[in-house]
Amino acid sequence: MDLNMEVLIVDDFATMRRILKNILTQIGFSNLYEASDGKNALQVLKNQKIDLIMCDWNMPVMTGLDLLNAVRGDDELKSIPFVMVTAEAQKENIIQAVQAGVNNYVVKPFTTETITQKLEKVFGS
Repeated sequence: MDLNMEVLIVDDFATMRRILKNILTQIGFSNLYEASDGKNALQVLKNQKIDLIMCDWNMPVMTGLDLLNAVRGDDELKSIPFVMVTAEAQKENIIQAVQAGVNNYVVKPFTTETITQKLEKVFGS
């Protein structure tokens, strides 16, 4: 797993973005970007090379699932690994995300170990 990769954290709650940023920094990542919703995230994706998206599901303006569908539908963005980080633990939601092409799924609340394990599954240690 390349710790120099560019990571985009998408969540409408600044506190959750900060928590994820702190965890990713502890793991060793340093190139972290933030967006407060899916629409904002698409702007970042158009202007910045991103190697990983970590995104909440429930957000105003554009949900995480809508962002996932937009990313997977865009030839330039579709190969970016996408990890859904959400309180949505219902089986239907997980199935929907998997069908839309999510690479992994983290249910809140989570630990540094959980995030590390999920990312190792996405990138193969």
